Amino acid sequence: MSLESEAGAPGEAGLPGTLPEALRTELIAFRRDLHMHPELGNQEFRTTAAIKARLEKAGLKPRVLAVGTGLVCDIGVDEDGGEGGPAILALRADIDALPIPDAKTECPYRSTVPDRAHACGHDVHTTVVLGAGLVLADLHRRGLLPRPVRLVFQPAEEVLPGGAADAIACGALDGVGRIMAVHCDPRVDVGRIGLRQGPITSACDRLEIALDGPGGHTARPHLTTDLVTAVARVVTDVPAIVARRVDTRSGLAVTWGRVESGHAPNVIPQHAELSGTVRCLDLETWRTAPDVVHAAVDEVANLHRAKSEINYVRGVPPVVNHPDVTEHLRAAMTARRGADSIEDTEQSLGGEDFSWYLEHVPGALARLGVRTPGERTVRDLHQGDFDADEHAITVGVELFTAAALVDGGW
Repeated sequence: MSLESEAGAPGEAGLPGTLPEALRTELIAFRRDLHMHPELGNQEFRTTAAIKARLEKAGLKPRVLAVGTGLVCDIGVDEDGGEGGPAILALRADIDALPIPDAKTECPYRSTVPDRAHACGHDVHTTVVLGAGLVLADLHRRGLLPRPVRLVFQPAEEVLPGGAADAIACGALDGVGRIMAVHCDPRVDVGRIGLRQGPITSACDRLEIALDGPGGHTARPHLTTDLVTAVARVVTDVPAIVARRVDTRSGLAVTWGRVESGHAPNVIPQHAELSGTVRCLDLETWRTAPDVVHAAVDEVANLHRAKSEINYVRGVPPVVNHPDVTEHLRAAMTARRGADSIEDTEQSLGGEDFSWYLEHVPGALARLGVRTPGERTVRDLHQGDFDADEHAITVGVELFTAAALVDGGW
C-alpha cells in the first residue's frame, strides 16, 4: 500500500494527511532499529545516515549539519532562498541517546550497545518528525501543503549546553517563523498530549566543586581543616542558603549527585569533590543563579577553612511556550483527534535545550503521551527500563501534520 494512495485521505476531522498503515508499520520498524542502535550526543553518525537515507528515498534533499551529525530537510522551501512567501514551520527532533544500560531484558528490540539506551524517547521523537516529513512531502507534491516546513534532526540534546546551539549556528532557523517539538511523557496516556502556555520545563545547569585543605590525623581535627565536615556542610547548607537568597516561587534548587572524599577512616583528606545540578523554574532568576550559588559555596567553605574551586557549567534556560504557538498545537490536535485528546500539563523540573530555539523564534513543546492506558507501572525517563507505547508515533505524526495544515493565525 503506497503512501501516495492514502496520504490524501481525509482524517478524523476532514484533514488530509492520515498516516497510511504501510508507513505506520515502517515507522515502528525504523524506531525499533534506532532503539537497538543508540548513539551518544555528537556521535550519532549511524542515526544521521539512516534518517538521511529515508528522506532521500522520498525524493527530499536533507543536509547534514556542519558539526558532522544531525541534519535539516526542507519541504516546499524555495531552493533559491526567495522571500515573500509564508514563513517556514520547523519541526524539531533530538536524536541522541543516554549513557545508561538498557534494562528491558525481554524486549526484542532492546539496545545492542553496552551501556547505551534510548531512555528518554528521542528515538520516538525522531521517528515522529520523520513520519510527518514523509506525509507532508507527499502533500506538497500534490499541492496540498499551505506552508513550507523544515525538519530539524538535532544532535546532542543530552550534552550541556545542548546541540540546539550548533543546529542554530548551522542555519536551522533561517527563514523559520515558528518551531514545534514533542517530548515523550510516560505519565500521559497514549493518544493524548499535554499542553501549557509559558514555562513547561526548567532551567538546568551543572555544578562541580572541589574543596581542599592540608589534611591530617582524625585525632587532631582542630589543627587542620576538617574537610569531610566542610563537605557535609556544603552538601546540606548550600541548597538551604540558595533557597533563601531568591524568591521561593522561582524554584531555584541545588541537588547533589556525587560526593567523593577520603581513603582511610583515620585520615582527614586533603581533597574532596562534589557535583550536582542547579534547576530553576524562572528565567530571570536563572540568569542570576551562578552568582548566588558561588556566594553560598564560598561562604560555607570559608567558614570551615576550606579552599573552594567552583566550576559552574551553564546548561539550558526554561522552555517557555509561546501562547500563539501553543494554541496552534491545540487547534491542530483538536482538528485531528478532538479536544478530549488534550490535557493541561505542569511545569517540569527537567531541562530541554529546545529552549535555545525559543530565544530566536516563537515556538512550543507538547508532551506526547506514551503510557499504555491502564498500565500501572510508570517507566520513567532516564531509567533503563523506559519504553513507549508505539501508537504514540501515529499520534505525533498526525499532530505535526495537522499543525502544518490548520490555520494557526500567522
